[in-house]
Amino acid sequence: MANIKKIGVFTSGGDSPGMNAAIRSVVRTCAYLNVECVGIYWGYQGMIKGDFKLMNARSVHNIINKGGTILKTARCEEFRTKEGRKKAYDQLQAAGIDAFVVIGGDGSFTGAMIFNQEFGFPVIGIPGTIDNDIFGTTFTLGFDTALNTVVEAIDKIRDTASSHNRLFFVEVMGRDVGHIALNAGVGAGAEEILIPEENLGRERLLESLKRSRSSGKSSSIVIVAEGDKTGKNIFELKEYVEANFPDYEVRVSVLGHMQRGGAPSCYDRVLASRMGVRAVEALLEGKTNLMVGVQDNQLILTPINKAIKGHTKIDKELIRVSEIMST
Repeated sequence: MANIKKIGVFTSGGDSPGMNAAIRSVVRTCAYLNVECVGIYWGYQGMIKGDFKLMNARSVHNIINKGGTILKTARCEEFRTKEGRKKAYDQLQAAGIDAFVVIGGDGSFTGAMIFNQEFGFPVIGIPGTIDNDIFGTTFTLGFDTALNTVVEAIDKIRDTASSHNRLFFVEVMGRDVGHIALNAGVGAGAEEILIPEENLGRERLLESLKRSRSSGKSSSIVIVAEGDKTGKNIFELKEYVEANFPDYEVRVSVLGHMQRGGAPSCYDRVLASRMGVRAVEALLEGKTNLMVGVQDNQLILTPINKAIKGHTKIDKELIRVSEIMST
């Protein structure tokens, strides 16, 4: 067992539902194992400034159901410099913090990995991002909740699309990956799904819309991941379709940051609780520079450098299903 008496926990990068549940799990696991836990506010920025608060089991009551993060989050340019990281290390040493758990995405993990390499400081990561774009885990915290949020929004958009015989382009998050678009598109019954991994091209989109119209569909929903390259952006895509289908009434809905908000789903709460326990246990076992992930419903530990450099793969089977369902 490692000689770790005090563990820090913080959130970094974009927020995602389930972060609070993960904070709660880390704090209560520490309490259960008689290890002190310190909340680090505002991510790496707060680490540099020494914005720390000792936490106990009561500090995290009634937060498992809340979205966002009680520890706040921020991006920190100063931490990208060696001088900034040295300030952070000095603050951790002064506070007697022996290790930390970082909840965030690849940018947050990159900072933790470099910090570990420079100072030999024990770190464990928990993947918190709605994009589900971290290698080494089937699901990241917030992905399931974001899917439910998107599907609920699309269901409402379909009501008005059907009422007015309209075509709706709905943009969802996913700058580099299409996991949200693909899963939500299948779940909400979209007629077409545009994702970065599969460049379908404009002509195929037009053919799909023609088939939908000829089959008797009076309204259509097209889900577009923000990183899709079919058009320069979703508004250009709208103009292109209008130019080729003058009789189509086309509307655009960009869901934006609403996808990050809201109470986490039961799945995300349970996953966050499991990951928090494993993160603390891993540190006490002397492990470091690893990320907690889930595969086949079993928790695994992946080297952070692999989690950062690896690429998640889109589900080809789900693409096939989406093509069949859009008939």
